[in-house]
Amino acid sequence: MVITAPCVVSLTWTLSNAQNEPLDELADPVEFFVGGDDLLPMVEQSLLGHEAGYEAQLHLEPEHAFGDYDPGLVCFEQRSLFPGNVEAGMAFEGLPDGAATPGMPADRVYTVTEVYPSHVVLDGNHPLAGMALRLHLKVRDVREATAAEVECGSVGAAAVTLLQPVAGSTLH
Repeated sequence: MVITAPCVVSLTWTLSNAQNEPLDELADPVEFFVGGDDLLPMVEQSLLGHEAGYEAQLHLEPEHAFGDYDPGLVCFEQRSLFPGNVEAGMAFEGLPDGAATPGMPADRVYTVTEVYPSHVVLDGNHPLAGMALRLHLKVRDVREATAAEVECGSVGAAAVTLLQPVAGSTLH
């Protein structure tokens, strides 16, 4: 079957930074919906018109991936707003109740980057924001999308990966 929207592709890949240092490997195939929000536009474009067995080596600049790094998405919040076990690397959907930093988007995932006795540093950028990426992908299978997948515009939870964009970006 030729990849056209809408359909579902099973992919494996290796994701590296611009220096070819590995960031992620998807060794077992995962399904993604073509024609919705499961894939970054540049990744999806590279797949269209191909079939199972197709391989591609893509170079994604930040504007085609997770966007430029925005220092305005970094904030400091009172340590008392977080659970006692808060530590660097934890992620929270939105800012905690009582957050005092004005203008921060509510629909972001904020990653804790540092924890101090009086405050916590949060970063609302995608972990790969500002990075040029190299993606070697292989199409393992192609199938027709189900009616539910077409209606949803996604395969569902299985598609949640590093290649999904943060809210407001057009990367995946």
